[in-house]
Amino acid sequence: MITIMKKEFARFFGDKRMVFSTVLLPGLMIYVLYSFMGSAIADQFMTAADHVYEIHTVNLPDSLASLKSQQDLEVIEADLADVEPLKSQIEAQETELLVVFPEGFDEKVAAYDSLTSQETAPLVEIYYNSVFTESGTAYDTVCGILEQYETSMANKFDVNADAAKRYDMATEREMTGQFFSMLLPMLLMSFLFSACLSIAPESIAGEKERGTIATLLVTPVKRSELATGKILSLSVIGLLGGVSSFIGTMLAIPKMLGGAAGGSMDAGVYGGMDYVMTLLVILSTVLVIIGVISILSGFAKSVKEAGALATPLMIIVMVVGVMSMFGDGAPSATYLYLIPFYNSVQCLNGIFSFSALPVNLAVTIGCNIAYTMIMAALLAKIFDSEKIMYI
Repeated sequence: MITIMKKEFARFFGDKRMVFSTVLLPGLMIYVLYSFMGSAIADQFMTAADHVYEIHTVNLPDSLASLKSQQDLEVIEADLADVEPLKSQIEAQETELLVVFPEGFDEKVAAYDSLTSQETAPLVEIYYNSVFTESGTAYDTVCGILEQYETSMANKFDVNADAAKRYDMATEREMTGQFFSMLLPMLLMSFLFSACLSIAPESIAGEKERGTIATLLVTPVKRSELATGKILSLSVIGLLGGVSSFIGTMLAIPKMLGGAAGGSMDAGVYGGMDYVMTLLVILSTVLVIIGVISILSGFAKSVKEAGALATPLMIIVMVVGVMSMFGDGAPSATYLYLIPFYNSVQCLNGIFSFSALPVNLAVTIGCNIAYTMIMAALLAKIFDSEKIMYI
């Protein structure tokens, strides 16, 4: 078994291109891609801190003359005749906002009573361009000022108005756990399956396609040792690829979120034991994935056919990974952790949300190891079958 593992390691680590594409490239690409996405999103939806928004107003009432005193707003008064030209300029992204008040706005507001008045409320029209970032931000700013003004006219009570108090009782640890438990299980399962799929078919179906598997089968090696050696060695290599992707994701998530993960969310809330539990679940999951793909590769005639056979399994793994986004966290019922793949997803969900139960973690790891032993025995039977191996 050790000899088989050495052979697989020598084949893999002896090919620098394969090491780079399987272990280093996934994490590097994820880090670069997610970081670029975060920077692009930030550039798309954020404006400079010292930007002054150009606001055109028609019939600006005295009650809202405070708009002119806003440091980030440049208020330019216009006439009704300027409305259409200004709308065209906003459409062309040449100016940012146009606010049209009805004539006699203050008098109409004072006379309006929503309970008794037969007329509609005074209408304020705001023209903006949502595709134009500065225009959209200016719109949100002016709408906030108008809403505040409207509230002040009939302010009977306030809700959560004390800025010095914290009303949202969710802690940074809980917010981080909620976000990571929804996102990371799906990503990890995808990364692990991709890493395993890139190496397992080549080791079994590839040798079968090249005819070198026959040389191994005629050597005085037990089929169980051959199967176990291949599964263990491929699992180590697959684990390296999965861990590389995981590290790249953890480093890139703060940038992908445009700094949100570094503010209200911080991966530093996880301790060493959380990472140890995650690693154990990942390792046992890789064993199961490698075992299933190895069996499919044993039945396949070529690497291409092995990849085709593994496609339905990949879809199942993706669907199971998405389950972490729904529900109220990891289930507590232990029997659910007997289901392969689902148990790994829910264990990761529990770890990242700080709700993992030791018994469920132990059941998941134990079951994954047991399933791997069963698949190793089945792979040994496949190696014993001349009808399967020499077709």
